[in-house]
Amino acid sequence: MSALPDPGASRALLIGSSQFDHLEQLPAVANNLTALAEALCLPTAWGLPPQNCVVMLNPASNDEVMEELRSAVEHARDTLLVYYAGHGLIDLQNALQLALPKSHQQWVGSALPYDWLRQAVLAGPAERHVLVLDCCFAGLALGTMAGTPELADQASVEGSYLLAAASETSYALAPPGERYTAFTGELLEVLRAGIPDGPELLELDFVYRHLRRSLGAKRRPIPQARNRNTSARLALGRNRAFLPSPPVGTVGADSVSRVWPAPDGVRTAQDFIARLRDVRQRCGLTQRAVSQRSDGRISEGSVRTLLNRESLPTTWTATPAFLSACGVPEEQVEQWHVVWARLRVDAPKSVGTAHPSEAQVAKPAARIGAAWRTLAGRIGRPKSR
Repeated sequence: MSALPDPGASRALLIGSSQFDHLEQLPAVANNLTALAEALCLPTAWGLPPQNCVVMLNPASNDEVMEELRSAVEHARDTLLVYYAGHGLIDLQNALQLALPKSHQQWVGSALPYDWLRQAVLAGPAERHVLVLDCCFAGLALGTMAGTPELADQASVEGSYLLAAASETSYALAPPGERYTAFTGELLEVLRAGIPDGPELLELDFVYRHLRRSLGAKRRPIPQARNRNTSARLALGRNRAFLPSPPVGTVGADSVSRVWPAPDGVRTAQDFIARLRDVRQRCGLTQRAVSQRSDGRISEGSVRTLLNRESLPTTWTATPAFLSACGVPEEQVEQWHVVWARLRVDAPKSVGTAHPSEAQVAKPAARIGAAWRTLAGRIGRPKSR
């Protein structure tokens, strides 16, 4: 059965090296860390509290990394996620080394041994572990790992799930002109937008298979994965493209209302828009996903405008397209239409054009003036000794 980790009892440590003294620079790694932290903390995804997600960009030493890792290991009770992005080096013993800013291609002893990280993770009380390695060898001189299992085999951890990006060179890992590395960019798309026609929760194995297809279609290195025990059913978050099915075996408007926020009781334009936001929240779709599911009836920008406006839509065009794309049944869309029409008729009455009388304006002004004169008198009055 799918399991979404308890955010309060879980921890994430995101490690990245983007600046190097002796290796090629990887500026996209810095973008990776910032965006991944935001995605993991989205309430519509995993919902990890920001204080439970630590970002380490360009750590100075192995000791600094291990100290932060130790803290994450000690506090994680449900799930511990550890992510690394940067250069991956292989030493003479064919062991994986994670490059830090001062690491040297000819001296891999200056990098963080992956086995240190692995042993620290295993020493903690967390029930499950997720390891994500977005790294490659430092240039063609060290060969490639595309199509070979060495990286994932070395990184395997009992009771954990590993996602490893297989890249030939740093250029394949961080394509020029792109904001993120190839692997993490695709992973971010999954966390932000979800996977259409996918399950409600983003199970790790489902995410892995999707990444293999999507990266393969772009002719990019194919990721690898290793699974121990039941961690494949662990979820990285909620699928924001998941479209809930109508309840089976129920009939009538009442049952539909229990699934979708209905316009019942809406009396103002503000309430109308707020209820539309509730619909989007319930369906879990991003604004872009709503647009895509509308078959061109409403653009992403129009969805954004509809959900952030203060007044009632002046035409009945964008609203039904939005509701249908979210999955709201046609019968309930018609209920929305009735409420919209009523609000359009009542709008002039609710706005009103009455102005306050001269006496109503003068009285508050007189009271304020008297209050200031009293206060000024008190300030200027000599104090008794």
